[in-house]
Amino acid sequence: MTGEPMRIGALDIEVPIVCAPMAGGPTTPALVRAIAEAGGLGMLAAGYLTAAALAPLVEEVDEATEGRYGVNLFLPGRDVLEDASDPLAADVTNYRRRLARYADRYGVEVGEPRWFDEDIAAKVSVLADHRPALVTVTFGDPGPDLVERIHREVGAAVGVTVTSVIEAHAAVASGADLLIAQGIEAGGHRGIWTDDPRDPLGGPGLGSHDLVAELAAAQDLPVIAAGGLMSGADIVAVRGAGAIGAQLGTAFLRADEAGTSVVHRTALADHNRAGEPETVITRAFSGRSARSLATSFAEDNADAPAAYPQVHYMTKPIRAAAASAGVADDVNLWAGTGWRRARTGSAAAIVDRVRAEMADPDRRT
Repeated sequence: MTGEPMRIGALDIEVPIVCAPMAGGPTTPALVRAIAEAGGLGMLAAGYLTAAALAPLVEEVDEATEGRYGVNLFLPGRDVLEDASDPLAADVTNYRRRLARYADRYGVEVGEPRWFDEDIAAKVSVLADHRPALVTVTFGDPGPDLVERIHREVGAAVGVTVTSVIEAHAAVASGADLLIAQGIEAGGHRGIWTDDPRDPLGGPGLGSHDLVAELAAAQDLPVIAAGGLMSGADIVAVRGAGAIGAQLGTAFLRADEAGTSVVHRTALADHNRAGEPETVITRAFSGRSARSLATSFAEDNADAPAAYPQVHYMTKPIRAAAASAGVADDVNLWAGTGWRRARTGSAAAIVDRVRAEMADPDRRT
């Protein structure tokens, strides 16, 4: 099974690797193109972007890959500040006060909390002009209307990020073509549909291998595994559990073509974080549970209100200033549990090494 291509819609992907859509900078058109040229599938990250900002990125990738790419959409959550009586509204106000001391370090202001509808309708119109092979959604159930529109206007397969069998059944009912099974090991935002504000982790979660096995047994859609996967041996294992392929993100954070910031790259290169947890799940940076390298900001503010994307916009000026100053402690250093195995070099070289490991899982490259 390990030598078989991964079929997504009408497209055969030679190497069963999807480069995870990493919003906020790491995913670049150059990275998407490099993954496609190496035989995998690159994913543009449309999260946080307006449709106008997304359009030139899609055009660039579309021309370079002849449609052999995908695009990930964030689904908007509810506007917790719409109702002033909502307890989360008070929590957001209190968190703004707490953030002021961090902002003062860099001479910036705490950002305004705001809600963004993610421009979904307009983004689908952009994609319809270019027709990527795959459109995936994260943070919720797309519903049958959105899935049908993507099928009709874009002509793409639709993948839904899920973290449980319950979410998977709902995605199936909405007409999804495949599932992205995100295990608890994944770096960046958890794809859970409801981020439980009472739980520091946002809610329960299975490891990627167990989640794939459960989904494969519970329904018939193809499953792509995600979360903590770094090597060919990891991919062989999840394919053995029933996945058709694997989505890797942290594995490409140090790739030449990635837009990963200098401060983030430097932190990933530090393999001697003695006395600290390798990673933590925190709401500190965005208001949604996400896995980051352990820093004092991430840990001290892990209990930030479950108000996404309002918290994201509040911390954005702080994070940008900290990155410019080279202060890793106040930056969202998203990383999966396998971050110590992230490799440098071109994306093609990383794919080639993983492919060699798939052929010989005991090989060390």
